[in-house]
Amino acid sequence: MEGKPRLLDQVREQIRLKHYSIRTERVYCEWVKRFIRFHGYRHPVEMGAPEVESFLSHLAVNKDVAASTQNQTLAALLFLYKEVLRQDLPWLGKVVRAKKPSRLPVVLSIEEMQKILANLKDEPWLISSLLYGTGMRLMEAVRLRVKDIDFGRREILIRDGKGQKDRVAVLPLRLIEPLKAQRSHVRHLHQHEVIQGRGDVYLPDALARIP
Repeated sequence: MEGKPRLLDQVREQIRLKHYSIRTERVYCEWVKRFIRFHGYRHPVEMGAPEVESFLSHLAVNKDVAASTQNQTLAALLFLYKEVLRQDLPWLGKVVRAKKPSRLPVVLSIEEMQKILANLKDEPWLISSLLYGTGMRLMEAVRLRVKDIDFGRREILIRDGKGQKDRVAVLPLRLIEPLKAQRSHVRHLHQHEVIQGRGDVYLPDALARIP
């Protein structure tokens, strides 16, 4: 009989069942590891609200992390207890969430954005141009796939955006040729890596099981 999967493997399994992003998977697993390490490698079933709060306090006081990082850590630990360990959380209400400070966003003018783009080149320029020209978020641009770009209709299909929703963004005319050049560059790079026995990449959901 096979043994029970390791805790982090259980975390990954539950995250993938819920179709969370690979970035969320990595971040959650990292916070679970840090939580366990901080408490002398005790198993999470032996701990509760006091240990969670002491870890969050440690991050705030000793590591000087932002409120958003504290809340991200808390979300990872709550996922661990609720979705992986299947524990009721009577102590949930005792855990104090850090409050984010209210600040107005800084919006760059057209001239400022043009100056920034003028000082960039290659992939940083292309990604920044996509963010500015399409309204894409950073990780949406980084995860953009060839199949989601329609040059003929000048559209970009953004999959699993905020709230795990798909949406369509307009592809600026001036980015068509740079994107095509990037596609050719990546194809050449991939072919070179395949020859060397590499060329693997993360694929979401069922795509990873296609032979």
